[in-house]
Amino acid sequence: MAKDKKESKAAKPEESRVREAAHHSAKETPRLKRRFQQEIASTLRKELELKNPMAVPHLDKIVVNMGVGEATQNAKVLDPAVNELAQITGQKPIITRAKKSIAAFKVRAGQPIGAMVTLRGDRMYEFFDRLVNVVLPRVRDFRGVSTKSFDGRGNYTLGLHDQLIFPEIDYAKVDKLKGMNVTIVTTARSDDQARSLLRHLGMPFRA
Repeated sequence: MAKDKKESKAAKPEESRVREAAHHSAKETPRLKRRFQQEIASTLRKELELKNPMAVPHLDKIVVNMGVGEATQNAKVLDPAVNELAQITGQKPIITRAKKSIAAFKVRAGQPIGAMVTLRGDRMYEFFDRLVNVVLPRVRDFRGVSTKSFDGRGNYTLGLHDQLIFPEIDYAKVDKLKGMNVTIVTTARSDDQARSLLRHLGMPFRA
């Protein structure tokens, strides 16, 4: 019996192991952050031929932004978006507001138009770990992410079509599909450096 339990534990799928790691005590370093510090940083330093270890690129922050256009007509539709974003990221979102008025879309400056979360530190690493190992593989017909979504300054933005690919979201409680943008901000000095960093962290770039 004990042997069966041991085998069952060893056979846990990637999703279970990632989720388990993400829910460990706050005092414990996330597995991806630990791997970066122990392995990836030195590999990148050699690969990019950097003399100064402080120059090795690393993740700075991850911004998850969910736009809700209907909020201009009815602010209450923002509530589900805020709740879902909180479930996905484990952090309370802030409401984003229009910076200027756009008459054609009946948008006034200051109107709520979406929700956003900025992740740093351990939560950032935990989110990235779940994103590449659990979430993206759940995308239908997934063949990898584009290598062309860098902004020229070492940052990468990934568009996700709906929130149901996140295992934290209960399909039965979703009123409407909502897309979102995930912007990964790095300290890389170029897109090439950032691409190397994300690839070593597990980002599944399209061949």
